[in-house]
Amino acid sequence: MRVSVVQSSLEWENKDLNFHKFEASISKIAKDSDLILLPEMFTTGFSMQPQLLAESHPGKTVDWIRKMSTNHNVAITGSYIASEDGEYFNRMLFAFPNGDISYYDKRHLFRMAGEHKYYSSGSKRVIVNYMGWRILLLVCYDLRFPVWSRNKSDYDLILLVANFPERRRLAWNSLLVARAIENQCYVAACNRVGADGNGIPHIGDSQIIDPTGQILSMASPNKEDIISSTLSMDELNTYRESFPAYLDADSFTID
Repeated sequence: MRVSVVQSSLEWENKDLNFHKFEASISKIAKDSDLILLPEMFTTGFSMQPQLLAESHPGKTVDWIRKMSTNHNVAITGSYIASEDGEYFNRMLFAFPNGDISYYDKRHLFRMAGEHKYYSSGSKRVIVNYMGWRILLLVCYDLRFPVWSRNKSDYDLILLVANFPERRRLAWNSLLVARAIENQCYVAACNRVGADGNGIPHIGDSQIIDPTGQILSMASPNKEDIISSTLSMDELNTYRESFPAYLDADSFTID
């Protein structure tokens, strides 16, 4: 499976400009990709104004991502601000080329930015199946919580979309590799670049990592970039069979 990651700046709280920007990127790479990652809150930036920006589900962003996915015959993922039953969610969409939509609501809300004051936390761990791959969906701050992403031999690839700031670059780079190694899975992570509406800089460091922790592709820091890698299920299965650490993993439940 060919995975592409679109590392981009975001137009603050301007959906139409962001749609236009990503339409151009997707059109450029879709024919050579099976799956495309966009950043967290790719239509608005990491805004704490859901009362102004949220959409009912399905809404404008769902319609847009479905159209882009079906028109270009490629799966696309990224998160947006959703409204449902009077609550707001940081919702990660997974659009299939056949028009189907799956979604995951961010579990761990970033309290240091007050996200927990404006958004509701998701309660369901979501794994989608695409092209024979079992794919775990995660959003930004979820990266810091290994119990939530612990592989129970039920997925092969983590997709993570983020607005992870430059000042926590070491944590970003370290934890992405750790998640790949400890879960014996591929990881594809899309982070934004540029300053957001609050003046917080983001360096990017979007990357694709193999199950041994080797970085297959890394985006250029501090600039818009697109990276791609081909993931091999055969290589993943061979590695897991040769080094079956998962057989000695501790069992647990999540309340």
